[in-house]
Amino acid sequence: MTTTEPVKAGPAPDAGPGPVKARRPLGARIAARAGGGVMRVFLVLVALFWLMPTIGLLLSSLRGAEDIAATGWWKIFTAPSELTLENYQRLLDNSTITDSLYSTVLITVPSTLLVVVIGSLAGYAFAWMEFPGRDWWFLVVVGLLVVPVQVALIPVSELFGTIGIFETTFGVIMFHTAFGLPFAIFLLRNFFAEIPRELLEAARLDGAGEIRLFTRVVMPLGGPAIASLGIFQFLWVWNDMLVALIFADSESPPITVALQQQVRQFGNNIDVLAPGAFVSMVIPLAVFFAFQRQFVSGVMAGAVK
Repeated sequence: MTTTEPVKAGPAPDAGPGPVKARRPLGARIAARAGGGVMRVFLVLVALFWLMPTIGLLLSSLRGAEDIAATGWWKIFTAPSELTLENYQRLLDNSTITDSLYSTVLITVPSTLLVVVIGSLAGYAFAWMEFPGRDWWFLVVVGLLVVPVQVALIPVSELFGTIGIFETTFGVIMFHTAFGLPFAIFLLRNFFAEIPRELLEAARLDGAGEIRLFTRVVMPLGGPAIASLGIFQFLWVWNDMLVALIFADSESPPITVALQQQVRQFGNNIDVLAPGAFVSMVIPLAVFFAFQRQFVSGVMAGAVK
């Protein structure tokens, strides 16, 4: 009877070195380690530092003129009894500031709507309609992006004086609309060009004309880009001072010019200037935060084709 001895497993043959784990760059390792609590605390501190002027303006607008002249706004944390709404009551009783707010709204809203509507139509035309010289005209629009406002102040002033709209609300609206359209057309054309052609062709097969195609298909899909454009234009017109100082009616100037005139004529009326400046700042901030999601997605989609 023969017996077979069990075969002992010997050492495994050398399979060579295993996969070598790639060493990450130093910057990536630092970013990974700093992405925790330390980085969050740092970002919170940066945000608070960035908001410090806004917080200081808000607290100053809630203090009396004597308290503002005596101590800094941080004194409010140790003396909360200084808080008062009398400054805002005086602001509402100041006809110069209230009229300037009305004039600012009267200028900003039409300027924004005109740029959005005309820019949307032109952007759609440049993206999906064929007409002679389309590409050359679009190059002209792109070239107008680099033209500074200061270059046109004197020629436009002479033109507005000739046709009789200098120092009128209509003239300010026309100026802001003209200088807002190149960026509007550029942004919306690039966004509309990314819409799938098959979607537009399917709508045309269903009998949709250009107007229906624009209103029912392109406009709903272009909501983020249009919201971004509206925010850009609103902020630019609302915060503008140069154009308003030259072209606006001196009897009813926008809020930026009115506040500047208040500083020059009544340097000690900080109890009116502080709430006026805060109101003029918080309105565009509210508009921005109301459309911030559309703003981010529209900028990312429309800025690069």
